[in-house]
Amino acid sequence: MKKTITISILLAALLFTFGCSRRMSGGLATGSSIASAYDTAYFDWEGIAYNEERAAQAAGDSNPADSIAADIGNVERKLVKRANINVRVENLNTADAFVTELMRKYDAYSASTNIEENYYYYTLRVPSPVYDVFLAEISGLGRQLRRSENTEDVTLRYYDLEGRLATKRELLKTFQSYLGRANNIEEILSVEARIADLQYDIEGTGIQLRNLANMVDYATIDLSLLGPVMATSNQNATFGEQIRELFGNLGSFLSTLTVVVVGIVIFGIPILLILALLFWLLLGKIGLLKKLWKLVAVKKQEN
Repeated sequence: MKKTITISILLAALLFTFGCSRRMSGGLATGSSIASAYDTAYFDWEGIAYNEERAAQAAGDSNPADSIAADIGNVERKLVKRANINVRVENLNTADAFVTELMRKYDAYSASTNIEENYYYYTLRVPSPVYDVFLAEISGLGRQLRRSENTEDVTLRYYDLEGRLATKRELLKTFQSYLGRANNIEEILSVEARIADLQYDIEGTGIQLRNLANMVDYATIDLSLLGPVMATSNQNATFGEQIRELFGNLGSFLSTLTVVVVGIVIFGIPILLILALLFWLLLGKIGLLKKLWKLVAVKKQEN
């Protein structure tokens, strides 16, 4: 009887312990990471078969873009700002010095600069917090001929890239941990191939995220400085400027014509006199060529 009671107690204790262990293991599986989801459910060491989407779902992972879209008001918006402005100035050198000082003042820089005889073009990168102030000061350089602005909201794209990058890095750690548990060379090669793919994806996604972050942090301003209208084409000139340019061109034409007439007087008359003298000596009254021709003709007749 005592043996029966003892055996019953032991069986009850074993059943209780087994039930508790199952509940504990179930709770751990529910709150596990992507690595544990792969390790327990979706990674087959024989065939190296895996399903990232199911593993992520098992680990409780979700698409960051979906959560951002659902609660867009609670995240910091990521905006890409760009402006295009044309300004006519009286002195290009003074304006260039002003732009240089403005870049130093607001910690901006010129990504590219193109300088022609009467035209300066800059691609300026300006910290986004001072974008509006910078534009306001640029407008004071001279008379604005054109100005356009554009703002693109890249919030969803930014956080989607950020979330994808974090997920890929977590998966990389998972597969790196598998190398120490590989049973044969085939498993090692398969895992290393997957690690290489993940590293390539992480590098590409990281580059996209850094480029997007740079565009968000620094606004772009395409600035064109045009010199005085007399020295430029009339593409961006007003009607009054075109009239003044027309009369300026007429004055240049008259000046050129005067130079041509003076040149004709100075050089043309002496040349004409020389030609007239040669004609008089060779074919005129003296007629040296005529006399020479007659002399040749007489000698032929005598022969």
